[in-house]
Amino acid sequence: MGVEALVFDFDGLLMETETTLLESWRWEWRRHGLELDEGGFFADHGGDTSEDRYAALAMAVGAGYDRDASHARRNAYRERAHLTLGLAPGIGAWLDEAEERGLRLAVASSSRGAWVRGNLGRTGDLSRIEVLASGDEVGTHKPDPAVYHLALERLGIPAGRAVAFEDSPHGVTAAASAGLRCVAVPNPFTAHARYGHADLVLSSAASMTLAEVLDRL
Repeated sequence: MGVEALVFDFDGLLMETETTLLESWRWEWRRHGLELDEGGFFADHGGDTSEDRYAALAMAVGAGYDRDASHARRNAYRERAHLTLGLAPGIGAWLDEAEERGLRLAVASSSRGAWVRGNLGRTGDLSRIEVLASGDEVGTHKPDPAVYHLALERLGIPAGRAVAFEDSPHGVTAAASAGLRCVAVPNPFTAHARYGHADLVLSSAASMTLAEVLDRL
């Protein structure tokens, strides 16, 4: 079956927002004279785990911890980091090539739609995305395939005519469970050995042209 559409994860794949997330939490812990335990920082599922992280910091700081002030401060730090954050290496070339080949572009993310639209709008890439399916539109997050089912429904095509691109093992699981072939570009926080269920694993989107990627599937 020929490929008609490409469906991208957002955080960590289209943009390296997971790096700024980790950096913002490191920074906030250090403000309190503490070091963040990075083991298990990235959950094996999509969606927002901020409250668990704030609870852990509150326990470490003890009496006097102000969750609202901490949240505002950390978000401001992260927003400053995002001012210069663009598409991940190689992604822009893939999107250009996809448009030249007449392929449709979609995003299937466990994040809120406003977050995805805001970041892609800032870089000028939102108009390239025909379909956006987000975590606040489905009841369950990756590895559940719900957000991929929604993206395919909006594209109006069967799973066999789309290829997914993911950076996390649970994202690959979600795409595969929805019936899509999946290309993994592992994030720097997860061992490559955990991506054995992907159809193709790349070290970076810049390591191969889109044509070469599709030829290998």
